[in-house]
Amino acid sequence: MLEFLGYLGALLIGIVLGITGGGGSILTVPILVYILNYNPIIATAYSLFIVGTTSGFGTIQNFRKGLVVPKTALLFAIPSVIGVYVTRKFIVPKIPETVFYFGSFQLSKTTFLMILFAVVMFMAAYSMLKTKKETEAIVVKTKPLVFVSIQLLFVGVLIGLIGAGGGFLIIPALLKFANLPMKKAIGTSLLIITINSLIGFLGDVQNTVIDWWFLCTFTTISVIGIFIGLYIQHFINEKLLKKIFGIFVLLMSLFIFYKEIFS
Repeated sequence: MLEFLGYLGALLIGIVLGITGGGGSILTVPILVYILNYNPIIATAYSLFIVGTTSGFGTIQNFRKGLVVPKTALLFAIPSVIGVYVTRKFIVPKIPETVFYFGSFQLSKTTFLMILFAVVMFMAAYSMLKTKKETEAIVVKTKPLVFVSIQLLFVGVLIGLIGAGGGFLIIPALLKFANLPMKKAIGTSLLIITINSLIGFLGDVQNTVIDWWFLCTFTTISVIGIFIGLYIQHFINEKLLKKIFGIFVLLMSLFIFYKEIFS
C-alpha cells in the first residue's frame, strides 16, 4: 500500500511540475522519506536524479517554446554545479552522525537535513504564495560577477544538502542579475536545475549503492506526470493551483518540523 502511495506521489510530482513549471520537486524527499521509508541521505541523492531528469523534460518543452536562454543557463550553472557536486561528494559524507549535543538533546545528521529541508520548503511556500505584484516588483541591480558567482555557489551547496531543485532561489537570481522576463527565467532555471541535479547525483554514485530499478521506475512515472500536467494546464487556473500547492507545501514544512523535533 505504501509503495503504491509512493508511486502515486511520483505522478503528483510530475503533474505539479507540468502545470506550474516548478514546485513539484519539493515533494520528492518527503515522499521518499515518510512514505517509502528511505534514509534522508539516500532520499536526497535519489531526489537529485529524479528532479534532474524531470526538469530535463521540462527544459525540452520550454526550449521548443523559445523560453530557454542556454548561454545564461551555462553561465549561472557553473558556480552552482560546483557547489552541488562538492557538497554531495565531500561535505554530506563528512557530516557527523550527531551534529551537536544540547544537554540531553542530540541533533542527528538525518534530523538536521530534514529540518533544513523543512526550512527550504517554508521559503518555497512563501515564494509561491507571494502575489504577482510582489513577484514582478523585483528591482534589477547591477552586481559584480564575483558576487553573483559566490551567491550561486551557496545555492549549489544548499541544493546539494536538501536534494531539491532550488528553482525558487535560482529564478530571483535570473530576474535580478540576468534581467530575464519571468517566463524565460522559469524556463532557463529548469536547464540550470537539470545540470545541477544530474552532476550533483554523480557525486552520490561514487559514495552510494543505487537501486536503479526503483529509481528509474519512480522517475519514469514522474516524467509521465509532467506530460499529464502539461495537458491539464490548458483547462485549469494555474495561479489558483499554485496558491493551493503553496499552502500544501507550507503545511508539509510545519509537519516535518513537528515530526523531526517533537516525535
